[in-house]
Amino acid sequence: MNIRVLIVEDDPMVAKFNRHYLEQVPGFEYAGWAATGDEAVTMLEKQRVDLMLLDIYMPHTSGLQLLSTLREQGSKVDIIVISAASDNASIRKALQNGAVDYLIKPFEFARFHAALSAYREDYKLMHKEHLSQEQLDKLLRHSQGAEKDKPAVLPLPKGLAEGTLESIWNTIHELQSPVFSTEDISSHAPISRISVRKYLAFLTEAGILEMELSYGAVGRPVYMYKVKPEGHQLISKYI
Repeated sequence: MNIRVLIVEDDPMVAKFNRHYLEQVPGFEYAGWAATGDEAVTMLEKQRVDLMLLDIYMPHTSGLQLLSTLREQGSKVDIIVISAASDNASIRKALQNGAVDYLIKPFEFARFHAALSAYREDYKLMHKEHLSQEQLDKLLRHSQGAEKDKPAVLPLPKGLAEGTLESIWNTIHELQSPVFSTEDISSHAPISRISVRKYLAFLTEAGILEMELSYGAVGRPVYMYKVKPEGHQLISKYI
């Protein structure tokens, strides 16, 4: 079952842009667009919405006011804030009212993809009848309280971005294949093969991936990658 997403954004062009991004991430379904807080409340009453992409700057009712109202009403819809508001007060209020993530405009698609991919994994866990301790720990690490205590990540080499690295790492897991190529990653994530190759080279040098040559019947050999047993622990140093 796909995760149904409502976009709450007063600018129709930005809403269309966010919908375009949303439709490139597997596991999500566009549920509609609301230009105001009142429209959002009405749409929530008429259909199932699992996740709301919420802007803060809107006429009449701000995104923060809408978020507070939903929580007071006991709404269980999850919120990812997407806004140009970068002040500490707005960010803190959004997180205190249960926003699961906060993206500051303008943002790269890789950051958007990483946010939705992380939410999708949490969504799957939260809909299990029982959780193992390992699954619960993973869920708690994604919570805002756990993030406060998360050790500082190591800096990446110049030219590499944490959001893009996280997007590639999430894509590796989405493939559910023991081995994969550069083309496998670039065909599932909107990242060029040149960029993917650069990040896979870094992951290999960091001891997270193992690389080997695969010789087909014809044509040039292809570099294939697989996650090393210790890779899952090592990646936590960078994302």
